[in-house]
Amino acid sequence: MSTSRDEARPTGLRERKKAKTLATIQRHAMRLFAEQGYAQTTIEQIAEAAEISPSTFYRYFPTKEQTVLYDSVDPELFAAFLAQPAELGPVAAFRTAIAGVYRGMSDAEVDTELGRQRLVLTVPELRGALIDGAIRDFDVFAGVVATRMGREPADFAARMLAGAMFGVLVAALVPHLGQLEQAKIDDADALIQRLDEALATLEDR
Repeated sequence: MSTSRDEARPTGLRERKKAKTLATIQRHAMRLFAEQGYAQTTIEQIAEAAEISPSTFYRYFPTKEQTVLYDSVDPELFAAFLAQPAELGPVAAFRTAIAGVYRGMSDAEVDTELGRQRLVLTVPELRGALIDGAIRDFDVFAGVVATRMGREPADFAARMLAGAMFGVLVAALVPHLGQLEQAKIDDADALIQRLDEALATLEDR
């Protein structure tokens, strides 16, 4: 049985409240960045839009940059991936997890995620952080794949498979120097289709 997005979300009251506040701040930040530009948007404006004080903003995000880099989707994807039926191979399990998680997102959540990805790929000052983050993200992903395969985190075969999956997903999302608009990805169905087609290339080989 697959895991739904709700089942993968934080369950404790404190964790749910924190996740909700993080999501609210990020959603307003993405909207302001889209309306007036990343560089032109201030932390004070984001805080005002989210109806919090700047000091509260800093309790959740140490910098404006972090409102873009914060990724709430990956942990849910990994949880859903690990919960897929044992008879599914790693690639098939991740394809199913992606579809389940993204179909469980609201339109606003999809817009926030796509906006976040566009900014990370197109704002120069965020690209360096993207590289550092990608290295950390890959190590986490490789560990999750190894767990799914019943192997140690440093297992060579698991890391190679994780690298192949990670690579095709990145290649699917960043065509033409990272212009997501050129990939015509503007809603959950388009995103799911794009990622599913990318992972399918590994199963077809």
